[in-house]
Amino acid sequence: MARWQPHAPERLAVAALELFEERGYENTTVIEIAERAGLTKSTFFRHFQDKREVLFGRGSMTDLLAKGIAGAPAGAAPLEAVACALDLVGQEAFTPERREFAARRRTVIAGHPELQEREALKGLALVASMTDALRRRGVPGLTACVATELGALAMKIAYEGWSGTTGGADFGTRARQALGDIRAATALC
Repeated sequence: MARWQPHAPERLAVAALELFEERGYENTTVIEIAERAGLTKSTFFRHFQDKREVLFGRGSMTDLLAKGIAGAPAGAAPLEAVACALDLVGQEAFTPERREFAARRRTVIAGHPELQEREALKGLALVASMTDALRRRGVPGLTACVATELGALAMKIAYEGWSGTTGGADFGTRARQALGDIRAATALC
């Protein structure tokens, strides 16, 4: 087996998802994941701490959200800066080619409490990343927190809709729609 294999994290994630679907999360080992991906156990551990981490990336989503907020126009309101981040996520992460994987991933996570816990922790990291990015733009703390929480809710709604269909609107469009719906709902409160 070659020492370096291209796209190892992606290959490991696909292999893990397949095995989790076939055998269940509890009945799948790291060695089996690595073998299915055509890699070694040491390659697996170079990219992930354990099998629970393999479906959750390596911080790329937090980085992408921070980058999107930082790249928003200078005069953008906090929620608009968050919307720019969600647009970037739709362009670079939640692409049409990833929709099927995302749907399958959601199903696997829904069936395993340990993975649900990890998904919740990932959500907290995403919120923290967006809040920090807004604060770096000079947004006051409470405003940054509120905009981030509303953005996280929009992201959740958009992700569930996007990954739950085989077609329809792309993630960015769904996220913008969810933000609009949330704004309308908060105006009624």
